[in-house]
Amino acid sequence: MSINIVVGGQWGDEGKGKIVDLLSADCDVVARYQGGANAGHTVIVNGEQFILHLLPSGILHPNVTCYIGNGVVVDPANLLQEIEFVESKNISVKDRLFVSGYAHVIFPYHMVLDQNKESDPSRFIGTTGRGIGPAYTDKVDRIGIRMLDLLHPDCLRHKISLNLQAKTEHLDEDSQKLESILEEFIQYGRQLKEYIADTSVLIHQDILNNRVILLEGAQGTLLDVDFGTYPYVTSSNPIAGSACVGIGIGPTQIDKVTGVMKAYSTRVGEGPFPTEFDDQFSERIREMGQEFGATTGRPRRCGWFDGVLARFSARINGLSELAITKLDVLDSLDSLKICTSYHLNGKEIDGHFTDMTVMQECEPIYETVPGWQKDTSTIRNYDELPQNAKKYIGRISELSGVPVKLISVGSERSQTILMNG
Repeated sequence: MSINIVVGGQWGDEGKGKIVDLLSADCDVVARYQGGANAGHTVIVNGEQFILHLLPSGILHPNVTCYIGNGVVVDPANLLQEIEFVESKNISVKDRLFVSGYAHVIFPYHMVLDQNKESDPSRFIGTTGRGIGPAYTDKVDRIGIRMLDLLHPDCLRHKISLNLQAKTEHLDEDSQKLESILEEFIQYGRQLKEYIADTSVLIHQDILNNRVILLEGAQGTLLDVDFGTYPYVTSSNPIAGSACVGIGIGPTQIDKVTGVMKAYSTRVGEGPFPTEFDDQFSERIREMGQEFGATTGRPRRCGWFDGVLARFSARINGLSELAITKLDVLDSLDSLKICTSYHLNGKEIDGHFTDMTVMQECEPIYETVPGWQKDTSTIRNYDELPQNAKKYIGRISELSGVPVKLISVGSERSQTILMNG
């Protein structure tokens, strides 16, 4: 039995979908532990693209059992669409997918509230507008509705009614139609009944049966609601420590934490970004790396690799190893920069600050390293990488304090270099 957590080490969009898909080949179970349909994990198999928002990336492997844990907020319509999509590709989910009955449900009024907030310039954060934040708010406020409630119409009616009454001043007339919402979600309950289970019990059975388990997070460390660049963060905890709470196991059962980081940095939406490129160079890298959100299609902001934030991510997650993605995007550059520390008020500092005022005043200190200017997308053996590419990967490992165990040089499963040892 082994349990590995895969966590995003930056601002999300690091390529976790591909890494989870790769590691799933040797797993029995893959479980998603937080977030919602605001995350998009992209996996390309034999030239065909799969963008998964709620289904764990392990679903593409026919012998892997998949769980959506209690820490996830579920949009039932989105989940059913994804199930239909993968089944149209001859991938069966029956008896392989289980959704925690304790996972909270996203309702239409959550999306309205989210979008209303985003349309207010004074409250704009840059969310996907999919109702994630309001659903988590209801969960903490103890008025949320869970997946198991969809199976009990009378209970569901009562809870929806209470929610609509509490939110009436913030909703338009269409968002308050109790009967239509009730009918829609009773139907979702009927359609999803076979998938709803106590996933904590199931995963404990897997542990007792010595099965190999992978826990998959969404978004990234720097979007964590507690430790990210607050308030420009997501509404849950993507960090590794959240995995135990989000699936229902104890921390003593975790064996390894794999952090996924790009060979450069990106983020979507508002918030500080110390190593961000200028507009022209950002556009160049964005086109080369196809840096557009899998969920919204929004262009991602791009910047140099930030060693300060990499060290922070390694510390806060207890990273055992790194998977570095999109190395190939940098192939054509004659030189690269790596941020090693920050300048603040004339002093060199080394640390991550969630204080917005401090973060906005920090200036990155760079070291410049030579590029390799050679196509790496066809390389499958570390020894065949250009010497400067090896040095670049080695420097990332040094700055983060974590060994690199996997390098991705393209979006296909096969475009991967596994390190020895």
